[in-house]
Order: sequence, then structure tokens, then C-alpha cells
Amino acid sequence: MPNPTPSATRVAVVGAGIGGLAAAGALLRAGLRVDVYEQEPRPREAGVGMHLGPNATRILFRLGLEEALRTLAVRPEALEVRTQDGRLLDRRPMGDTWEKEYGAPHLTVLRGDLHALLADRVPSAAVHLGAHLVSCHSADDAVRLRFADGRETSADLLVGADGAHSAVRRTVAGAEHVVLSGASALRGLVPAAQVPGLAPDTMYMWVGREVRLLVVPVDAGRQFTYVALLPATDVPAEEYWTGRGDPALLAAAFDGWHEDVTALVRASGTPGRWTLHDREPLPRWGHGRVTLLGDAAHPMLPHHGQGAGQALEDAVALAHFLDGTPESLRRYEEFRRPHTTRVQLGARGGGSQKVQASAPGGLRQVVEDTSWIHLYDVEAALVESGADA
Repeated sequence: MPNPTPSATRVAVVGAGIGGLAAAGALLRAGLRVDVYEQEPRPREAGVGMHLGPNATRILFRLGLEEALRTLAVRPEALEVRTQDGRLLDRRPMGDTWEKEYGAPHLTVLRGDLHALLADRVPSAAVHLGAHLVSCHSADDAVRLRFADGRETSADLLVGADGAHSAVRRTVAGAEHVVLSGASALRGLVPAAQVPGLAPDTMYMWVGREVRLLVVPVDAGRQFTYVALLPATDVPAEEYWTGRGDPALLAAAFDGWHEDVTALVRASGTPGRWTLHDREPLPRWGHGRVTLLGDAAHPMLPHHGQGAGQALEDAVALAHFLDGTPESLRRYEEFRRPHTTRVQLGARGGGSQKVQASAPGGLRQVVEDTSWIHLYDVEAALVESGADA
């Protein structure tokens, strides 16, 4: 990693989640001076397991993380769709098939494991914890930031990577209309040993009339992460990301289902609660010396599993364009916004929502809907577009 010179562009990144750390690492490798400001008092990554599509893993492999990821993560060999009584509706091979088709594997990984790998790429001295941003102002010569504890600082450019509830986005877009999507989720982790009927190299989807359960192996097959999708009326409408769910609600939703499902529910403990809200794509990501990245720029429903993948692509593109000027931020936005808007809108009604017990072929449609996302190579797209750094 090159050492930035004292005169190098100073970039403030707000948010030390996956997107913020990926951006910070990319900008540091480009020779810029970077400070990351995180409101939490200690580094952490909320959530349980996550998908890394081929568009994401090819980026991470190019960063030298292939060996670590292949050790920590799981490359699922198949995705199975089953009815609530366990009948197999469809089975889609993955593993080698997907890796050959897309040029990189689909991996499933604990969010904390990926977060730690990215954190290792950013010097701890560059990460400032307990820094809750309360205001930022883009002037002609700098961006000025003020934090809840009274700290103030300035930078040449500001990247808001502070998630779906972004304080930086509010300075760009103001108040926004957030709509309950009609679905909510309970999620958690279960040791694989407690669900012996499930293969630790297979993803599962159980579909009912109103609820469905997605189960994915993580942690080198030692655990399964699950997401139970329920009607939004079953949980409070407030937009929680890390709330506590009700074990009784989870048990009631899957009462009488196949024994593999009920075994997982019994082993799940207290689930996390996640209400799924939707937003319209932003017409712009920034102004002056400010831009957005990841969920702060394009918060999307999780049905295509692309939250992290799109943030990683953003980080690559941002580092490509950034030359220290506000104009370079606009070039970054112009390159990325059409792509992320298409992904964001495609997640509405996508993914498992297209799979119904009464309508065979839904899984094939899901794969077709997302193939273009998995095939996308952000570095190749930058070259092909003739985008100037």
C-alpha cells in the first residue's frame, strides 16, 4: 500500500461497515489520505450471514483475499426449493457450474468474517470510533464535519458510507419517503450440528403460502444462517435493522412444517428482527465535495443479495475516478448510478418472492434475473466505457 504524501487529497469516510472499509482500503491503495469515522464505540458488523455473488468475489479475490475467503466461507454446491412439508420442487446446481459460468464463485460468509478481512486492510490509526456525525458542510475549499462529542474536522472530500440510515445522505437528499415493503424478516444463526438433516454445502428455500424460510451455510459449513420472511403485519412497522425478534412468532410461523424446519426453529434462540423498507433511487448522490457509497447511496431490498456486492463495486469505481476534485465525484456517480439503480429496482419483487409452490419455474426466473449482475465486472466495465480517472 503506497504511503500518502502530506499534500495528498484528504478523504473523510463516514461509516466503518463493509462499504466504508472497502472504500477506505481502495483509496489508501490509490495513495490518498483517508480517515474513517464510525459512530459505534468499537468495530463491529451487525447481521449474521451474507451472500457474495461472483461480481463481489472477483473483486475480493483481486485484493488477495481468495485463500482466506475459501477457508472462512462456503461455496454452495446447490440451491434447493422445498414445500413446507419437505417436498423437493427444484434443485439448481451451483459450485463449479456457477464458477465456470460467471468466472468467480458464489460464496456465503459471516458478515463479521468479511468485515474483519477488510478491516485488516485499513490501519487502525485511520479509524476513529465513537464519532457520531451530526453535521457536515461542503465549502469551496473543504468539507467540515462536526460530531456529537464536540469533535470537529475537515477534509478535501467526504464519502458517506454510513448505511441505509445515512446522516450524510440527509444532507444530500433531505427528508425521504420510506415505504414498508410488505415483508419483514426474522434472522439468526444455528449450529450445523443441531440440524443434521441439512447438508452443510447446500442452500435451502422452503416456501409456504405467506411465509418462507431461506437457510444458507456459513462459517466453513459449521453454521447455518437463516432468514424467515413474514408478512409485515406480523412485526412493528418501524424500520429496525438490528432489533430483537420474538421466538414465539418464529415458532408459530413454521408450526407443522417439515422436521428440518422445526429443528432449525427450535435451535434458533432469539432471532434478530429486520423490517424491510423500500426507497426510490436517488437522482443524485452528492453535491460539491460530498458523495455517497453503498447502502447510503442505494439502499435496496435484500432479495438479490447484492448489498455488499454493490458497495464493493462502488469502492473500486470511486478509487478509479478520484483525483481530489469535486468533479471526479460526479464522474464516479455518473458511472455507477445507472447500474445500481437497475439492481435496486430489480430487487423489488425479486429473489425468493418469485418462487411459489404452485408455480414451477420460479427458481429459473430468479437465476435469469440476476445473471447479468453476477457477470458484471466493474473493472472491465471501467475500461470498456473509456472512463477517465
